[in-house]
Amino acid sequence: MLKNLKVVFMGTPEFSVPILQMLIENTNVLGVVTQPDKVVGRKKEIVFSPIKQLAIENNIPVFQPIKIREDYQSILDLNPDIIITAAYGQIIPKQILDYPKYNCINVHASLLPKLRGGAPIHHAIIDGLDKTGITIMYMDVGMDSGDIIAQEEITILETDTYQILHDKLSQIGATLLLKTLPSIIEGTKQRIKQFSIDRDWDKYHNPANLAKTIAIEACELVECFQWDDDKYKIDKVKAELADVLINCQNLLDKLNLDEDEIVNQKMDENENKYPVEKIKGLNKKYDEI
Repeated sequence: MLKNLKVVFMGTPEFSVPILQMLIENTNVLGVVTQPDKVVGRKKEIVFSPIKQLAIENNIPVFQPIKIREDYQSILDLNPDIIITAAYGQIIPKQILDYPKYNCINVHASLLPKLRGGAPIHHAIIDGLDKTGITIMYMDVGMDSGDIIAQEEITILETDTYQILHDKLSQIGATLLLKTLPSIIEGTKQRIKQFSIDRDWDKYHNPANLAKTIAIEACELVECFQWDDDKYKIDKVKAELADVLINCQNLLDKLNLDEDEIVNQKMDENENKYPVEKIKGLNKKYDEI
């Protein structure tokens, strides 16, 4: 069944190599999308990404759009059944996300919703986590916010360096994806929704602080993002902010908490770290974006 599956793979670094290798061995890889070549050193030598090198070795067409949101038609022209990404390095536009019959699937190196975004392996070590893992997920317009398909957890050992953990997760990503693909095709795998932030909503002991934490996440998006004329960036952050605000308002409704009550509570360790605004103030900023 998998041998007839028409796949477009999108990835760039070494982490993605075992995943693409598995797909080459088990599916029909029509094309590979990777980041543009790098010019390195004084001699201005052109360096291919590890994924491009593997694709060339296997006579697979390679596409390297500078901005995939503007240059994606050649990918759609391949008419893939499914698009699989792993550490590609650009945000995938909705035109691509909506195209394949079996959707776009991402292999992410963390146990989502923990450690969304770039460098999840680095952050797992920096944050001193005891465990991490791989998530296979459906992609959506948010940042690693799509429905979870499957996860595999591993313990982070004291002897694990970044490279050791990187290599473990890369191999797990390939094997877990191979194990999961049949259920994706058959439509038998349960889709698990993500919350905006990593919290246990039912067991958290201080719901007011939880709601406030979500509001802080929204503040980070508003305060830390450098707005410019790039409409795509603005739309992306607007989508993330909307997700945060919806979850915040849902929690308020669930707990029947007053906005002022939450905002005026002491911030504990976060008190002086971020600006705190009322949720309705955040909504106003959202409307102005």
